[in-house]
Amino acid sequence: MAIDKVKEYFKAFGRDGDVLEFPTSSATVELAAQALGTEPARIAKTLSFRVGEDCVLVVCAGDAKIDNPKYRAQFACKARMLSAGEVESMTGHAVGGVCPFANPEGVRAYLDVSLKRFGTVFPACGSGNSAIELTPDELFRYAGAAEWVDVCKGWQE
Repeated sequence: MAIDKVKEYFKAFGRDGDVLEFPTSSATVELAAQALGTEPARIAKTLSFRVGEDCVLVVCAGDAKIDNPKYRAQFACKARMLSAGEVESMTGHAVGGVCPFANPEGVRAYLDVSLKRFGTVFPACGSGNSAIELTPDELFRYAGAAEWVDVCKGWQE
């Protein structure tokens, strides 16, 4: 299971015990916010895209949406999300549990600036009923993120 892989990944940082598992689904922003008792914007959703033959993950705030012109400027291509059938094979995680941890070699993670307004955020941990609470800087470090990007809209309005 992907959650076991993520827990093993966090063991190297002494954080495996911080992975939260819920008796209910947290597979969407709304469900995760309910399970955690927090506002949906603090859910760090991981969106998976195809860039050429590669997979790119963009982690953004739960209230943010991809801004196509900004995405094109950042990645030099149109935003094309992975199909449901491609997600698990390319990210190592099933839809609803996609996260920027313990991904296959070559998957690059980028964090959107929409996350920086929070003290802590909650990304998934490889299953549709898990999360971990991290500061944006911890998320950047643990995700092995390539860089902070500004590719979203809707969260400032």
